[in-house]
Amino acid sequence: MAWRTRPSRPISVFGYARKGFESVRDAFVENLVRRHELGAACCVYQDGEPVVDLWGGVRDAATGAPWARDTMVLVFSTTKGLAAMTLALAHSRGWLDFDERVSAYWPEFAQRGKEQVTVRQLLAHQAGLFALDRPIGRNTVRDPDRLATVLAAQAPAWEPGSRQAYHALTLGFYQSALLRRVDPERRTLGRFFHEEIAGPLGLDFYIRLPGTVPNVRLARIQRPNPLKVMLSVSPGLMLRALNPRSSLFRSMVSAPGLTTHRERVYTRDLEVPAALGVGTARSIAKAYSVFATGGRQLGLGPDTLAELAAPAVPPHNGLRHEYLDGEIPHSLGFMKSSAAWSFGGPGAYGTAGIGVRSASPTRRPASGTPTSPTAWAPR
Repeated sequence: MAWRTRPSRPISVFGYARKGFESVRDAFVENLVRRHELGAACCVYQDGEPVVDLWGGVRDAATGAPWARDTMVLVFSTTKGLAAMTLALAHSRGWLDFDERVSAYWPEFAQRGKEQVTVRQLLAHQAGLFALDRPIGRNTVRDPDRLATVLAAQAPAWEPGSRQAYHALTLGFYQSALLRRVDPERRTLGRFFHEEIAGPLGLDFYIRLPGTVPNVRLARIQRPNPLKVMLSVSPGLMLRALNPRSSLFRSMVSAPGLTTHRERVYTRDLEVPAALGVGTARSIAKAYSVFATGGRQLGLGPDTLAELAAPAVPPHNGLRHEYLDGEIPHSLGFMKSSAAWSFGGPGAYGTAGIGVRSASPTRRPASGTPTSPTAWAPR
């Protein structure tokens, strides 16, 4: 079904919203009409079944090409949630223990004060490894052995487990290096996700976008107005973002790896598991739905699902981030609901990205707007 809106510029919205979810459709249209979203998609699962599947607007502002049913888009840090699923699957297969030391699986990691870092601390952004002292480029990112050497040699910024800071890009690199050491086939995180999660579930989502994906399937990212960005964040956060010596700048602004490509829309064949995932809202929703309804299709065990739904273990000095505003708990690679960032209930888990949120779906209707869906994990 298609709905034709009547704003100053014509916008079409396609898909469906089942009875009881009409407000989601209305909010989705409003996001395009009143909030000037160029193009978007929204998908909601309930009890393992899709109840909302909407898309609309344009995928390319320059050409006016419409956002199609199979349009994929770069989702930035929402990738972290999909990446965390790979470690959860490794846990279900008995390959790792969340409370074991990382060095038990990766001996080279045990240097420069990282000997006692646990897997749980690493995945919760508590290891103090949010930035790399040694600059790396694409060639290093493309060589997992070379990259692992750099990661292992990095000293933590504080005593691991004492505080937290968002590991914007490094988290995915560490996750992949760890997964390679517990996976009998020594696969990178992106390859493991493609073969063990995306393939079996039929997902249109890539943590390493192949060169074979045509440009016509990809939405082009429109850079936001710098002034609007400055006005939308706190003065302190903006100052930290502009200071080359700050933790925020080192972690996010000056991080390695470019996200876009002039001719190919996005960078291809570059695996950055914390930020460069490309896919559809439908695929993200389906992946979380599988986790929310017991994980049978992936062979997830109840112990693993209980770990994901459990409360986060906070660092010794509290949950306040070293460079972000507010207290946001993290657990096993996912965000957890909090007063600063509320979604779902105590058992919910998911990961937000720039302009995108995703969370473990519920067996009850979700509330909120399509650009920031909220949901509950299974109890």
